[in-house]
Amino acid sequence: MAYLTLRGINKIYPNGFHAVHDFNLEINKGEFIVFVGSSGCGKSTTLRMIAGLENISKGDFLIDGERANEMGPRDRGVAMVFQSYALYPHMTVYDNLAFGLMLQGVDDDVIDEKVRSTADILGLSDYLDRLPRELSGGQRQRVAVGRAIIRKVDIFLMDEPLSNLDAKQRVTMRSEITQIHRQTGATTIYVTHDQTEAMTMADRIVVMKNGYIQQVGTPYELYFSPVNMFVAGFIGEPPMNFIESRVENGKLPLQNNTIDLEKCVDKDILESLEGREVVLGFRPEAVKLAERNVPENCYHMTSVVELVELLGDNTNVYVDIYNGNSILKVDPHVSPESGEGFDFYLPYESVYLFDKQTEKRIKLRNK
Repeated sequence: MAYLTLRGINKIYPNGFHAVHDFNLEINKGEFIVFVGSSGCGKSTTLRMIAGLENISKGDFLIDGERANEMGPRDRGVAMVFQSYALYPHMTVYDNLAFGLMLQGVDDDVIDEKVRSTADILGLSDYLDRLPRELSGGQRQRVAVGRAIIRKVDIFLMDEPLSNLDAKQRVTMRSEITQIHRQTGATTIYVTHDQTEAMTMADRIVVMKNGYIQQVGTPYELYFSPVNMFVAGFIGEPPMNFIESRVENGKLPLQNNTIDLEKCVDKDILESLEGREVVLGFRPEAVKLAERNVPENCYHMTSVVELVELLGDNTNVYVDIYNGNSILKVDPHVSPESGEGFDFYLPYESVYLFDKQTEKRIKLRNK
């Protein structure tokens, strides 16, 4: 039996706005689940319903098999970390960590032991006598996380906890939160709009759009087997390239290029696509640079360079393919000039096709 079950969950506000539609998910004990999506997609609303901070309009929420819709936040055994640090500014780090235990009437000796062990886990032992204003953003976020884990609850809920940190601090805190999760073994639900956080931290990712679940899966599944264009474009950095075209005689005409679909699509599937408007998708890092001989199982493609971005570990080359910009992620030593022709190869196995109308991914092979 799943530890947390969300069955047909809906959130409808009094003004009629339907924020979450028919949300269904089973979460195993100890899993690290990430809700990801653009702003306003319903991910934070869903988290708040799990926490008991928002009423569930319709559906059932179960904790270890017991219906929890009517339970108060305190009775659900959850601890929440918010986007804002929500620290008491007049209290030291020690007192911020200890405050929740003091309210529960825990003995002073036990509080001291828990505070110091938690501070040790988070690297805060040298800062226990400091006030929040004397800490860096990353240190304050660690205190906020510490207030959650010190309670030894079974469920951690985190709502965009790293969004106020700079890029370097976010990388550090990602690894620290992942390690804390492993040490505590608590079931963790983490909300973010950052797909990099989702990919690097999650056991499974829930991708949301406009209040609906688009796909649930491991980072690998979402990256290599997206169910639609939204997931394919949201997961991955830079995002997947999309080029619209129509299947004609088993081929996709793309301005100066032609994709022979017989090489990557099974015959019976290809016959069903004849005449249909589709969208070709491929990831920027999938391309191979032009060589003297065309590599096996690759399409040879040409285009014109629009822009070049040298990023250190790679170069992003923006090219014009069929009246639309595509991004190619190539070796950093490759530095073409704007306006130059650019040759590259696209492996057959890296090709994705989507239906233009439904935006759903089209299966290319029968197996």
